Amino acid sequence: MTTQDLTQFCTEVRKDIINMTANAGSGHPGGSLSAVELVACTFCTQMRVDPKNPHDPKRDRFVLSKGHAAPCYYGVLAELGFFSKDEFANFRQLHSILQGHPDAKKVPGIDASTGSLGQGLSIAVGMALGAKAQGLDTRVYCLCGDGECQEGQIWEALMSAAHYQLDNLTVLIDNNGLQIDGANGEVMSLGDLPSKLRAFGAQTLEVADGNDIEQVLAALNAPSQPGKPKCILAHTVKGKGVSFMENQVGWHGKAPSAEQRAQALAELGG
Repeated sequence: MTTQDLTQFCTEVRKDIINMTANAGSGHPGGSLSAVELVACTFCTQMRVDPKNPHDPKRDRFVLSKGHAAPCYYGVLAELGFFSKDEFANFRQLHSILQGHPDAKKVPGIDASTGSLGQGLSIAVGMALGAKAQGLDTRVYCLCGDGECQEGQIWEALMSAAHYQLDNLTVLIDNNGLQIDGANGEVMSLGDLPSKLRAFGAQTLEVADGNDIEQVLAALNAPSQPGKPKCILAHTVKGKGVSFMENQVGWHGKAPSAEQRAQALAELGG
């Protein structure tokens, strides 16, 4: 995909996020919108996946550790053809395949059921370690939230990834600065996060604007250091792309009304 194609792809995913959460009257638009470029660029330019064969054992793997950002994940998968966008009308409804958090047993293209924060990176470490043990060239990608990095299990997983030299693992951190209760620094400061990631043995690349496609691609395409997991710390904007949602903590877990949906879609181009 060209940068122009990726830009349009990300715009469509943002529309999907707005429509899904508005349809359901619930969901998490803020942290879904901030992660669009990270997830879209990973799937569209890095991963070996086939929508027609979602269970291919040779596929690369993706784990959404911040499982509440499922609308972003669903949008990317649907735009790639893993399932019909008609499913968006059933988001978060009883018996729908598209639950509020990803369900690997129901949704084509989802490799791990997630939602309990802090646990997804450990799942990804297990996948990467398993691939190494089997001599496979599988790559594993895991998206974490910055608030989620307050969980001790994240650091245990990073320590394990470094110990087992999992250079087939890429950790993406959606650093939008806000979590459900407020700013990260007010809830539980993460301190010098880049230095901590490096101290735990990760090859750490900091992206000044994680909503800029070219910057995200530069980090994803950067050569990996042998024997080290790669960690991309991307500074993003919560609610990115919708003016009244940007940098507003209240949009962490609140759905847009009909009027707000119309405004958001108009800003996104229809």
